[in-house]
Amino acid sequence: MNTIISKRQLSDNVFQMELEAPLIANERKPGQFIILMIDEKLGERIPLTIADADKEKGTITIIFQTVGATTLKLAKMNAGDKLAALLGPLGRPTDLRGANGTKPGRVVCVGGGIGVAPMHPIAQALKALGNEVTIIMGARNKDLFVMEEEMRKIAGDKLILMTDDGSSGRKGLVTEPLKELCEAGAVDEVIAIGPPIMMKFCALTTKPYNVKTVVSLNTIMIDGTGMCGGCRVAVGGETKFACVDGPEFDAHQVDWDLMLKRMGAFKPLEAKAREHVCNLTKGI
Repeated sequence: MNTIISKRQLSDNVFQMELEAPLIANERKPGQFIILMIDEKLGERIPLTIADADKEKGTITIIFQTVGATTLKLAKMNAGDKLAALLGPLGRPTDLRGANGTKPGRVVCVGGGIGVAPMHPIAQALKALGNEVTIIMGARNKDLFVMEEEMRKIAGDKLILMTDDGSSGRKGLVTEPLKELCEAGAVDEVIAIGPPIMMKFCALTTKPYNVKTVVSLNTIMIDGTGMCGGCRVAVGGETKFACVDGPEFDAHQVDWDLMLKRMGAFKPLEAKAREHVCNLTKGI
């Protein structure tokens, strides 16, 4: 079993955990994810991206939002508790060659909400390869930003903060500075990770400028090995599995409307399961 080393609450429903996982920490690459299970008898398997890893300590860091029953249960666990199963690293790593092949270029990393967490190792690796990295982070308000200082260390004054209410940085959507950068011809590649609707509009923003755009798809996933088919998406008119063919795809080829429709199919059941867990754990 894998032990929870530390836990920190970042906002009302966002948590950060450091997990004991020496083999995963040693092998993981930017863009990959893990699947964990809390209870080996009744537990649901959920995919979570790796926000950071420490090879020397043998740990990985995950950041997650309490959305359904399992993430709510996970949030109630503490340092010293053990997870029933932890599988990874899974998925194809980020292609760091970018739009310019092996030549460093100008990359804009757009992170929405907790999408900043999986973006962190990608931006870190891109910077280490000599790319000029601009990071755009978006959130509803300033209290919902995660890993802001870590991202500032990577991008410096090229970190752009956007909030819906204007409580930090600029007021507006992440697509606004993205469009400005595209219009200025200051972008070779864009990587966007966040809510599906945000990634869709990032793709629509960059397409007229013919800027290569990559997204990481957080689709419904069960086994993470391509067997269940739950994570299927349509990309370029073909069926792909996000767990083994992705999670990263050409944003301009993704059928966003189909993906959004499939992801919304289980929302009522997800809400019902969360409510059930909340009722069971009242007063704990």
